[in-house]
Amino acid sequence: MILALDGPAGVGKSTIARKIAEKASLFYVNSGNFYRAITLEIIKAELLVSDIDKIVMIAAKTKFSIKNGDLYVNNENVENYLHSDLIDNLVAQVSSIIKVREFVNTSIREISKAMDIIVEGRDITTVVFPNADLKIYLDASVSTRAGRRFNQGVSNLTLKEIEQGIQARDEIDKSKPEGSLKISNDALYLDTSDLTIDEVCEKVLQKLSNM
Repeated sequence: MILALDGPAGVGKSTIARKIAEKASLFYVNSGNFYRAITLEIIKAELLVSDIDKIVMIAAKTKFSIKNGDLYVNNENVENYLHSDLIDNLVAQVSSIIKVREFVNTSIREISKAMDIIVEGRDITTVVFPNADLKIYLDASVSTRAGRRFNQGVSNLTLKEIEQGIQARDEIDKSKPEGSLKISNDALYLDTSDLTIDEVCEKVLQKLSNM
């Protein structure tokens, strides 16, 4: 069983996917964290996002694994280092590099073999798992997504700055030459702007139970 879940930044994919994974006994994979992990390695190496050749070399050497739900890079748990304002500002540009996307997609497919999974990201329903058993696209207004991020209290930015950052990431994600954010024709579309997390999960689980 492969449940593929896509949507823009800040729509709540991670929280919703984790809850569905628990309730449906699926293995949870966050594709965005793979790109964040590579971005973390780039920051450590003090590279610019324009150093594409060097970034691709780093991505090629990065070995991913998941243990107890946490992402490991080269056997180091990086889960607690993946969500910072700096990574937020750079990850969309890093994930737009085609070779980086190829390395990440290959890693996700390898990790996902022989497991019942829910995978969330930007191009899971269209590129990574186009033949997924169930496809979901979550959406919400920019202001709603910015407000949710701001209320998490994990950013030092103002609400306006967060909103501008989300708009910029949306533009990059939707215009990528490969793996751009788009709605799959056979995906269940859910606008979560006025829905609680539990209400969204219930809609997905209902769809899953009817399969």
